[in-house]
Amino acid sequence: MATRLVAAAAVLMFFTVVPEVAATKWTVGGGKFWNNNVNYTVWAQGKHFYLGDWLYFVYDRNQMDVLEVNKTDYEKCNSDHPLRNWTRGAGRDVVPLNETRHYYIISGKGFCYGGLKLAIRVENPPPPPSASPIKDKSSAPRTIYGGQFVLPAVFTIGAIWDAFIWFW
Repeated sequence: MATRLVAAAAVLMFFTVVPEVAATKWTVGGGKFWNNNVNYTVWAQGKHFYLGDWLYFVYDRNQMDVLEVNKTDYEKCNSDHPLRNWTRGAGRDVVPLNETRHYYIISGKGFCYGGLKLAIRVENPPPPPSASPIKDKSSAPRTIYGGQFVLPAVFTIGAIWDAFIWFW
């Protein structure tokens, strides 16, 4: 019985204390995907690409590809010497953003000239929000339960009650 109570309390503490951190999978182009006549500069505008995120390319696998190039080749739409070919053949390719730097991605076979080019800058995630400064408790309104302890206390009481019911 004590083991169940300790396990329930540990699970409760884990979910109430640990903040959720998740990478973002960006579908390039949104609902228009990786296609001609989409302005990917406009699509990327205002978005923040962080270390650990992913770029997801959806395109016609028989025509287009996903090539990472340097800045000069990006500007000239030169696909002759890509730094990396992310094309895997299914038309559903993922580029992991695992370095903080600029990424320059184009489609070869002349499609770059039709707008299939994307330049983004990957940055470190922002730091977690800092804790609020401690306020003077003498001027704060008094409460019976102390505010921030209510939810954990309710779950703890529920776990103890559950253990008590099982015991009897």
